[in-house]
Amino acid sequence: MKRTILLLAAAVAAQPAAAADPGSLPGCAKALAYSEEHAGVALLILEDGKVRCRSADVATPQELWSGTKSLVGLMAAAAVQDGLLTLDERASDTLAEWNGDPAKAQITLRQLLSMTGGQASAIGKPQGYLDSVKAPLTAAPGSKFQYGPAPMQIFGEIMRRKLVAKGEDGNPRHYIERRLLTPLGVTIGDWRSGPDGAPLMPQGLVLAALEWAKIGEFVRAGGTLSGKPLVDAAAFAEIFKGSEVNPAYGLTWWLPRESPVDDPVTRSNDMTLHAAELPADMVVAAGAGDQRLYVIPSRRLTIVRQARLDFTGLAAAKKSGWSDWQFISMLLTAEKG
Repeated sequence: MKRTILLLAAAVAAQPAAAADPGSLPGCAKALAYSEEHAGVALLILEDGKVRCRSADVATPQELWSGTKSLVGLMAAAAVQDGLLTLDERASDTLAEWNGDPAKAQITLRQLLSMTGGQASAIGKPQGYLDSVKAPLTAAPGSKFQYGPAPMQIFGEIMRRKLVAKGEDGNPRHYIERRLLTPLGVTIGDWRSGPDGAPLMPQGLVLAALEWAKIGEFVRAGGTLSGKPLVDAAAFAEIFKGSEVNPAYGLTWWLPRESPVDDPVTRSNDMTLHAAELPADMVVAAGAGDQRLYVIPSRRLTIVRQARLDFTGLAAAKKSGWSDWQFISMLLTAEKG
């Protein structure tokens, strides 16, 4: 894996500051054009870890927005390997103040990561860790999918307390860097903090396409580094399983599954409508403004797509016209051809 990372960086550095030969990968030219038509700023496609299609600039750090959330799921799998937690333990085992609330006392870490813990929060407006912990529930735990920043901020506080209890640095960002990003050779552009000064878990990570691709390659490799598990293997597998409430969302990663959920974020991508036509093993980290990291192990592909976010509002961003299905089908159809 380390050798793959070095080869990836060298391959990109060796290429001129212009788009790669569109003929290098079937569908590359169409994918580049489609991305650019929808405010795209970076596109990088790896096949078997090799650069097969790229835009002119894949080295400038860009805001991932909610693409940050998917790193929280990987952090959880690392924490399982380190004996810090289990996915099905109750959050109240760490958040003692929740024991006085019968509903909150039942919430599991799995439910927080799958957005089914009962918390409702305003997308794009995260509160601090403790304010998120204090927020009231708006649904019974496990009964409803509610996408938003609160569950990730709560998980950040849980990680903080668990790390401090072990006598370690309680900063979740530092833990992610030490356990995942540094071993994978990922260079961070920035990571914004929330109103409490703590690193934002639901958003805020800034990475270049080249760096995000390294995380994608790690996922494509099954959570291993140099052939050895960097995170708990069983927990890693659980990340990519949807919940009963929303089969299209695992533990911070989106999945091409049919879903009965009317949640606007779930409906803002069209993967649920084309689930039967997409590779079953495809997993996606997604952020506002159509930031995407697609990983398709069966096709040996890791795809990073980054774009400008229209700050006239998230509602406008959702109307960008971007179609995950249309974009991916350009590559899969061309590959078959």
